[in-house]
Amino acid sequence: MPDEGRVHLARDGYVATVTFDRQHARNALTWAMYDQFHDHLEKVDNDADVRVVVLRGAGEDAFVAGTDIRQFQAFGGGEDGIAYNRRMDRVLARLEAVSAPTIAVGVGYVVGGGLAIASTCDLRICSEGSRFGIPVARTLGNLPTMSNLTRLAVLVGPARLKEMLLTARLWNADEALAAGLVHEVHPREALDARVEELCEILGHRAPITIRTVKEAMRRIVDGLVPDGDDLTREVYGSADFREGMTAFVEKREPQWRNE
Repeated sequence: MPDEGRVHLARDGYVATVTFDRQHARNALTWAMYDQFHDHLEKVDNDADVRVVVLRGAGEDAFVAGTDIRQFQAFGGGEDGIAYNRRMDRVLARLEAVSAPTIAVGVGYVVGGGLAIASTCDLRICSEGSRFGIPVARTLGNLPTMSNLTRLAVLVGPARLKEMLLTARLWNADEALAAGLVHEVHPREALDARVEELCEILGHRAPITIRTVKEAMRRIVDGLVPDGDDLTREVYGSADFREGMTAFVEKREPQWRNE
C-alpha cells in the first residue's frame, strides 16, 4: 500500500495525545495504523504518570473516516471477515481497558471504524460541523462487530442505532448530542480550550476511582455482547460485499443483488 499513514503519540505532562494521521484519506486506518494505535495504547497504559488520553484526527476533515476499504480487496470469504473483526475487537478492547480516562475529539467525519473508536472512549466532544455514522448499508455491505454494535446500542438505544445503520445516514453534531452519542458540541475555535479544561479536571480526579469505574462499566457492557460469527460469515462471504467493495474502489453506486 503506497501510504500506510501514521499514528502519533505525544506527551505533555500527564496528558498523552494520540493522533491518527493520513489526511489525504480522511485518516482512514490501514492495518499498520491499527497496529501502531494498539502499541501506543500499551505504552500509555504502562506509564503511571499518564492521567488522561486524548484521541484526535490530523487536519480538519476527519477524526477517522473508517478502515481503508481497499484493504478488503484481499478478502476471499467469510473467514477473512471473522479475522478482521478479531483485529478490530483486539484494538478496541485495548482502548477500553486503558486505565486513564480517554477523550475522543471529533472534528469532521467520525464514521465507520472512527465511530467505533470514539464510542469506545469515555468522553466524546466534537465541533459543530462534525458528522457521525456507519454507512455500510450504502457503501460496503458489511457488518460492524457485535461488540461495536453493543457499545453503540448502550449509548444511543437500539431504535436510534437501527435508524443510523439501516438508512446509512450521517448524523450531524446536534443529532449526535441529542442521542447521547457525544457529550458536548462546541464551535471549532472553542474546542481545543474545552479539551484542555477537561484534561485539567480529569487529571485531578482520584485515579483509583476512575480506573475501577471504567472497569465496572466495561464488565457491564462486555456481558451484553452476543456471538455473531454466523452473521459476519454471511456478509463477508456474500457477492454483495464484493460488489460494494468493487463499487467503492471504482467510485460508482453498488448494485445490490441480495446474494
